Amino acid sequence: VTGQPAKSKHPKEHGENKVFNKKVKLKAPKMKERESAASSLKSQSILTQVMDKGRFQKLAATLSLSAGQSIELRCKGNNVAWNYPSYLDTFKDSRLSIKQLDRYSQLILANTTAADTGEYSCWLQLCNGSKCRKDETKTASAYIFFTDKEELFVPTPHYFEIVYLNPDKPAVIPCRVTTPSAKVTLHREFPAEEIQTDGTDIFYDAKRGFVYQHPTSDDKGIVYCKAESQGAPQISIKYHLLYVEVPKGAPSATIEASSNRAELGDRVAVICTVLGEPDVDVNFKWKYPRQEFELPVIIKNFWKLIYRGTGHTTRLSKSLLVVKHFEAKDAGNYICIAQNPQGETGVATKVELH
Repeated sequence: VTGQPAKSKHPKEHGENKVFNKKVKLKAPKMKERESAASSLKSQSILTQVMDKGRFQKLAATLSLSAGQSIELRCKGNNVAWNYPSYLDTFKDSRLSIKQLDRYSQLILANTTAADTGEYSCWLQLCNGSKCRKDETKTASAYIFFTDKEELFVPTPHYFEIVYLNPDKPAVIPCRVTTPSAKVTLHREFPAEEIQTDGTDIFYDAKRGFVYQHPTSDDKGIVYCKAESQGAPQISIKYHLLYVEVPKGAPSATIEASSNRAELGDRVAVICTVLGEPDVDVNFKWKYPRQEFELPVIIKNFWKLIYRGTGHTTRLSKSLLVVKHFEAKDAGNYICIAQNPQGETGVATKVELH
Protein backbone atom coordinates (compact mmCIF):
# COMPACT_ATOMS: atom_id res chain seq x y z
CA VAL A 1 0.00 0.00 0.00
CA THR A 2 1.53 3.30 -1.06
CA GLY A 3 -0.84 5.41 1.03
CA GLN A 4 -1.23 8.05 -1.70
CA PRO A 5 -4.49 10.04 -1.74
CA ALA A 6 -7.21 9.05 -4.24
CA LYS A 7 -6.76 10.64 -7.66
CA SER A 8 -10.34 11.80 -8.22
CA LYS A 9 -10.77 15.56 -7.88
CA HIS A 10 -13.45 15.27 -5.24
CA PRO A 11 -13.59 11.81 -3.66
CA LYS A 12 -16.90 11.25 -1.94
CA GLU A 13 -16.53 11.30 1.84
CA HIS A 14 -18.53 9.03 4.08
CA GLY A 15 -21.92 10.61 4.85
CA GLU A 16 -21.86 12.94 1.83
CA ASN A 17 -25.14 12.91 -0.17
CA LYS A 18 -26.49 14.44 -3.38
CA VAL A 19 -28.74 17.43 -2.88
CA PHE A 20 -32.38 17.28 -4.08
CA ASN A 21 -34.81 20.21 -4.28
CA LYS A 22 -37.43 18.44 -2.22
CA LYS A 23 -38.53 20.42 0.85
CA VAL A 24 -38.37 18.34 4.01
CA LYS A 25 -39.21 19.57 7.48
CA LEU A 26 -36.32 18.48 9.67
CA LYS A 27 -36.99 17.55 13.25
CA ALA A 28 -34.22 18.78 15.52
CA PRO A 29 -32.83 15.99 17.70
CA LYS A 30 -33.08 16.31 21.43
CA MET A 31 -30.11 17.90 23.20
CA LYS A 32 -28.84 14.63 24.69
CA GLU A 33 -29.13 12.84 21.33
CA ARG A 34 -27.25 15.65 19.62
CA GLU A 35 -24.48 15.64 22.24
CA SER A 36 -23.97 11.86 22.17
CA ALA A 37 -24.08 11.74 18.36
CA ALA A 38 -21.64 14.62 18.14
CA SER A 39 -19.23 13.11 20.65
CA SER A 40 -19.22 9.67 19.01
CA LEU A 41 -18.77 11.25 15.56
CA LYS A 42 -16.09 13.51 16.92
CA SER A 43 -14.17 10.67 18.56
CA GLN A 44 -14.12 8.11 15.77
CA SER A 45 -14.65 9.97 12.49
CA ILE A 46 -10.95 10.69 11.84
CA LEU A 47 -9.53 7.17 12.43
CA THR A 48 -9.96 4.36 9.88
CA GLN A 49 -8.45 0.97 9.13
CA VAL A 50 -7.37 0.17 5.57
CA MET A 51 -8.87 -3.17 4.54
CA ASP A 52 -8.27 -5.40 1.49
CA LYS A 53 -8.76 -3.97 -2.01
CA GLY A 54 -8.52 -0.38 -0.78
CA ARG A 55 -11.63 -0.50 1.37
CA PHE A 56 -11.80 1.58 4.58
CA GLN A 57 -13.45 0.80 7.88
CA LYS A 58 -14.13 3.16 10.78
CA LEU A 59 -12.53 1.79 13.93
CA ALA A 60 -14.76 0.67 16.78
CA ALA A 61 -13.70 1.32 20.38
CA THR A 62 -12.26 -2.24 20.53
CA LEU A 63 -11.01 -4.51 17.76
CA SER A 64 -9.69 -8.11 17.74
CA LEU A 65 -7.20 -9.20 15.07
CA SER A 66 -5.07 -12.32 14.73
CA ALA A 67 -1.40 -11.81 15.55
CA GLY A 68 0.89 -12.16 12.54
CA GLN A 69 -0.99 -9.96 10.10
CA SER A 70 -0.10 -6.35 9.33
CA ILE A 71 -2.39 -3.43 10.07
CA GLU A 72 -2.67 -0.01 8.45
CA LEU A 73 -4.46 2.85 10.17
CA ARG A 74 -5.19 6.29 8.76
CA CYS A 75 -5.94 9.45 10.69
CA LYS A 76 -7.42 12.46 8.86
CA GLY A 77 -5.52 15.72 9.14
CA ASN A 78 -2.39 17.46 7.87
CA ASN A 79 -0.62 17.51 11.25
CA VAL A 80 -1.36 14.33 13.20
CA ALA A 81 0.21 12.87 16.36
CA TRP A 82 -0.08 9.19 17.39
CA ASN A 83 0.02 7.20 20.58
CA TYR A 84 0.59 3.42 20.68
CA PRO A 85 2.10 0.78 23.06
CA SER A 86 5.21 2.47 24.47
CA TYR A 87 7.52 -0.52 24.08
CA LEU A 88 7.44 -0.01 20.29
CA ASP A 89 9.36 3.22 20.93
CA THR A 90 11.53 1.79 23.69
CA PHE A 91 12.91 -0.88 21.39
CA LYS A 92 12.78 1.34 18.26
CA ASP A 93 10.79 -1.35 16.50
CA SER A 94 11.38 -1.34 12.73
CA ARG A 95 7.96 -2.99 12.16
CA LEU A 96 6.32 0.37 12.89
CA SER A 97 6.25 3.15 10.31
CA ILE A 98 4.38 6.46 10.42
CA LYS A 99 4.09 8.85 7.47
CA GLN A 100 2.37 12.22 7.29
CA LEU A 101 0.78 12.78 3.88
CA ASP A 102 -1.22 15.77 2.57
CA ARG A 103 -4.62 14.86 3.96
CA TYR A 104 -3.93 12.12 6.50
CA SER A 105 -1.28 10.34 8.55
CA GLN A 106 -0.60 6.67 7.95
CA LEU A 107 0.47 4.17 10.64
CA ILE A 108 1.59 0.72 9.48
CA LEU A 109 2.52 -2.06 11.91
CA ALA A 110 3.87 -5.17 10.15
CA ASN A 111 3.99 -8.78 11.41
CA THR A 112 1.99 -8.00 14.55
CA THR A 113 2.55 -9.95 17.77
CA ALA A 114 0.61 -10.46 21.00
CA ALA A 115 2.84 -7.79 22.61
CA ASP A 116 1.35 -5.15 20.28
CA THR A 117 -2.00 -5.40 22.10
CA GLY A 118 -3.02 -2.01 23.50
CA GLU A 119 -4.48 1.39 22.76
CA TYR A 120 -3.84 3.15 19.45
CA SER A 121 -4.93 6.78 19.27
CA CYS A 122 -4.39 9.83 17.11
CA TRP A 123 -5.25 13.51 17.26
CA LEU A 124 -4.89 16.65 15.21
CA GLN A 125 -2.27 19.14 16.40
CA LEU A 126 -2.88 22.88 16.38
CA CYS A 127 0.45 24.65 16.00
CA ASN A 128 1.56 28.24 16.46
CA GLY A 129 5.17 28.39 15.36
CA SER A 130 7.04 25.61 17.13
CA LYS A 131 4.43 25.26 19.90
CA CYS A 132 1.71 22.67 19.33
CA ARG A 133 -1.30 21.60 21.34
CA LYS A 134 -3.82 18.78 21.03
CA ASP A 135 -7.10 19.56 19.29
CA GLU A 136 -9.54 17.95 21.74
CA THR A 137 -12.34 18.05 19.14
CA LYS A 138 -10.37 15.94 16.65
CA THR A 139 -9.11 12.89 18.51
CA ALA A 140 -9.83 9.16 18.20
CA SER A 141 -8.70 5.93 19.85
CA ALA A 142 -9.20 2.18 19.61
CA TYR A 143 -8.00 -0.68 21.80
CA ILE A 144 -6.68 -3.49 19.58
CA PHE A 145 -6.31 -7.10 20.77
CA PHE A 146 -3.79 -9.13 18.74
CA THR A 147 -4.94 -12.63 19.62
CA ASP A 148 -2.47 -15.51 19.90
CA LYS A 149 -3.33 -18.96 21.29
CA GLU A 150 0.28 -19.39 22.44
CA GLU A 151 0.32 -16.04 24.28
CA LEU A 152 -2.90 -15.44 26.19
CA PHE A 153 -1.19 -12.77 28.30
CA VAL A 154 0.37 -9.69 26.71
CA PRO A 155 4.13 -10.41 27.03
CA THR A 156 6.34 -8.12 29.13
CA PRO A 157 10.14 -7.78 29.18
CA HIS A 158 10.16 -8.70 32.90
CA TYR A 159 9.60 -11.99 34.73
CA PHE A 160 8.60 -10.25 37.95
CA GLU A 161 6.98 -6.89 38.71
CA ILE A 162 6.38 -4.83 41.84
CA VAL A 163 2.91 -3.32 42.33
CA TYR A 164 2.55 -0.68 45.06
CA LEU A 165 -0.65 -0.69 47.08
CA ASN A 166 -1.55 2.83 48.22
CA PRO A 167 -4.49 3.08 50.65
CA ASP A 168 -5.91 6.13 48.88
CA LYS A 169 -5.89 5.06 45.23
CA PRO A 170 -6.68 1.93 43.15
CA ALA A 171 -3.89 -0.53 42.34
CA VAL A 172 -3.67 -2.45 39.07
CA ILE A 173 -2.08 -5.88 38.52
CA PRO A 174 -1.40 -5.46 34.78
CA CYS A 175 -1.95 -9.01 33.52
CA ARG A 176 -3.70 -7.97 30.29
CA VAL A 177 -4.90 -10.60 27.84
CA THR A 178 -4.67 -10.84 24.03
CA THR A 179 -8.05 -12.59 23.77
CA PRO A 180 -10.90 -10.54 25.32
CA SER A 181 -13.05 -13.67 25.85
CA ALA A 182 -10.40 -15.45 27.95
CA LYS A 183 -11.43 -16.40 31.49
CA VAL A 184 -8.91 -14.88 33.91
CA THR A 185 -8.48 -15.65 37.62
CA LEU A 186 -6.18 -14.20 40.28
CA HIS A 187 -4.10 -16.43 42.58
CA ARG A 188 -1.95 -15.96 45.68
CA GLU A 189 1.34 -17.86 45.71
CA PHE A 190 1.47 -18.42 49.47
CA PRO A 191 -0.76 -19.66 50.92
CA ALA A 192 -1.70 -21.16 47.53
CA GLU A 193 -5.27 -20.03 46.85
CA GLU A 194 -7.47 -18.29 44.33
CA ILE A 195 -8.32 -14.71 45.30
CA GLN A 196 -12.05 -14.14 45.08
CA THR A 197 -13.08 -11.15 42.97
CA ASP A 198 -16.43 -9.57 43.74
CA GLY A 199 -16.64 -7.32 40.68
CA THR A 200 -16.67 -4.23 42.91
CA ASP A 201 -13.66 -4.02 45.26
CA ILE A 202 -11.59 -6.37 43.05
CA PHE A 203 -12.50 -6.78 39.39
CA TYR A 204 -10.91 -7.74 36.08
CA ASP A 205 -10.59 -5.43 33.07
CA ALA A 206 -9.16 -7.09 29.93
CA LYS A 207 -7.56 -3.75 28.92
CA ARG A 208 -5.90 -3.11 32.30
CA GLY A 209 -5.75 -6.25 34.47
CA PHE A 210 -7.05 -6.87 38.00
CA VAL A 211 -8.03 -3.67 39.78
CA TYR A 212 -8.01 -3.33 43.58
CA GLN A 213 -10.28 -0.37 44.28
CA HIS A 214 -9.39 -0.04 47.98
CA PRO A 215 -6.04 -1.79 48.70
CA THR A 216 -5.21 -2.77 52.29
CA SER A 217 -2.15 -4.27 53.96
CA ASP A 218 -3.95 -7.65 53.90
CA ASP A 219 -3.57 -7.68 50.10
CA LYS A 220 0.24 -7.70 50.13
CA GLY A 221 2.16 -10.75 48.94
CA ILE A 222 3.06 -12.48 45.67
CA VAL A 223 0.27 -13.14 43.17
CA TYR A 224 -0.12 -14.32 39.57
CA CYS A 225 -2.94 -14.53 37.01
CA LYS A 226 -4.25 -17.60 35.19
CA ALA A 227 -6.03 -17.45 31.80
CA GLU A 228 -8.06 -20.08 29.96
CA SER A 229 -9.35 -19.98 26.38
CA GLN A 230 -9.97 -23.12 24.33
CA GLY A 231 -6.93 -25.01 25.53
CA ALA A 232 -4.51 -25.48 28.40
CA PRO A 233 -4.50 -22.66 30.98
CA GLN A 234 -1.59 -20.22 30.96
CA ILE A 235 0.13 -18.49 33.87
CA SER A 236 1.25 -14.84 33.90
CA ILE A 237 4.45 -13.48 35.40
CA LYS A 238 4.50 -12.97 39.19
CA TYR A 239 3.60 -9.68 40.85
CA HIS A 240 4.92 -8.64 44.27
CA LEU A 241 2.28 -6.49 45.99
CA LEU A 242 3.85 -4.08 48.49
CA TYR A 243 1.74 -1.99 50.83
CA VAL A 244 2.71 1.68 51.17
CA GLU A 245 1.69 4.15 53.82
CA VAL A 246 3.74 7.31 53.94
CA PRO A 247 2.69 10.96 54.08
CA LYS A 248 1.86 12.59 50.74
CA GLY A 249 3.39 15.93 49.89
CA ALA A 250 6.84 17.48 49.79
CA PRO A 251 9.74 15.27 50.98
CA SER A 252 10.25 14.73 54.70
CA ALA A 253 14.01 15.31 54.95
CA THR A 254 16.64 15.15 57.70
CA ILE A 255 20.32 16.17 57.60
CA GLU A 256 23.30 15.12 59.67
CA ALA A 257 27.07 15.78 59.57
CA SER A 258 29.71 13.25 60.62
CA SER A 259 30.95 16.00 62.93
CA ASN A 260 29.75 19.56 63.50
CA ARG A 261 33.25 20.59 64.67
CA ALA A 262 36.07 19.59 62.30
CA GLU A 263 39.87 19.87 62.47
CA LEU A 264 41.95 21.14 59.53
CA GLY A 265 42.47 18.30 57.03
CA ASP A 266 39.56 16.23 58.39
CA ARG A 267 37.24 14.26 56.11
CA VAL A 268 33.71 15.62 56.67
CA ALA A 269 30.57 13.86 55.43
CA VAL A 270 27.08 15.38 55.41
CA ILE A 271 24.12 13.11 54.67
CA CYS A 272 20.59 14.10 53.69
CA THR A 273 17.85 11.46 54.13
CA VAL A 274 14.26 11.26 52.86
CA LEU A 275 11.59 8.68 53.67
CA GLY A 276 8.86 8.56 51.03
CA GLU A 277 6.64 6.64 48.65
CA PRO A 278 8.39 3.71 46.96
CA ASP A 279 7.59 4.80 43.41
CA VAL A 280 8.30 8.54 43.80
CA ASP A 281 11.76 9.80 42.80
CA VAL A 282 13.56 12.34 44.98
CA ASN A 283 16.06 14.84 43.55
CA PHE A 284 18.71 16.49 45.73
CA LYS A 285 20.46 19.86 45.41
CA TRP A 286 23.18 21.17 47.73
CA LYS A 287 24.37 24.61 48.84
CA TYR A 288 27.66 24.77 50.74
CA PRO A 289 30.58 27.16 51.52
CA ARG A 290 32.96 27.88 48.65
CA GLN A 291 30.47 26.39 46.18
CA GLU A 292 31.00 29.30 43.78
CA PHE A 293 34.75 28.46 43.75
CA GLU A 294 33.92 24.87 42.71
CA LEU A 295 35.22 23.35 45.91
CA PRO A 296 36.12 19.72 45.10
CA VAL A 297 33.39 17.87 46.99
CA ILE A 298 32.03 14.40 46.27
CA ILE A 299 28.23 13.99 46.01
CA LYS A 300 26.59 10.58 45.75
CA ASN A 301 22.85 9.78 45.60
CA PHE A 302 21.28 6.38 46.23
CA TRP A 303 18.03 4.78 47.41
CA LYS A 304 16.60 1.45 48.57
CA LEU A 305 13.27 0.01 49.65
CA ILE A 306 12.85 -0.78 53.34
CA TYR A 307 10.20 -3.09 54.75
CA ARG A 308 8.80 -2.22 58.13
CA GLY A 309 7.47 -4.90 60.45
CA THR A 310 3.90 -3.67 60.01
CA GLY A 311 3.95 -4.79 56.37
CA HIS A 312 4.49 -1.29 54.98
CA THR A 313 7.12 -0.44 52.38
CA THR A 314 9.00 2.87 52.26
CA ARG A 315 11.65 4.30 49.93
CA LEU A 316 14.78 5.50 51.70
CA SER A 317 16.59 8.10 49.54
CA LYS A 318 19.96 9.53 50.55
CA SER A 319 22.40 12.12 49.25
CA LEU A 320 25.95 12.14 50.61
CA LEU A 321 28.27 15.16 50.37
CA VAL A 322 31.94 14.63 51.30
CA VAL A 323 34.68 17.25 51.87
CA LYS A 324 37.96 15.31 51.68
CA HIS A 325 40.28 17.85 53.33
CA PHE A 326 38.49 20.37 55.54
CA GLU A 327 39.84 23.92 55.49
CA ALA A 328 38.88 27.07 57.43
CA LYS A 329 36.93 28.37 54.41
CA ASP A 330 34.79 25.20 54.44
CA ALA A 331 33.20 26.16 57.74
CA GLY A 332 29.57 27.28 57.52
CA ASN A 333 26.10 26.06 56.56
CA TYR A 334 25.50 22.94 54.47
CA ILE A 335 22.01 23.06 52.97
CA CYS A 336 20.23 20.12 51.33
CA ILE A 337 17.15 20.73 49.15
CA ALA A 338 15.07 17.61 48.47
CA GLN A 339 12.50 17.74 45.65
CA ASN A 340 9.66 15.49 44.50
CA PRO A 341 6.61 16.19 42.26
CA GLN A 342 4.67 17.52 45.30
CA GLY A 343 7.24 20.14 46.31
CA GLU A 344 10.60 20.67 47.96
CA THR A 345 12.04 20.77 51.49
CA GLY A 346 15.26 22.41 52.63
CA VAL A 347 17.26 21.33 55.70
CA ALA A 348 20.58 22.67 56.99
CA THR A 349 23.40 21.83 59.39
CA LYS A 350 26.45 23.88 60.46
CA VAL A 351 30.04 22.63 60.43
CA GLU A 352 32.53 24.76 62.39
CA LEU A 353 36.33 24.73 62.64
CA HIS A 354 37.41 23.14 65.89
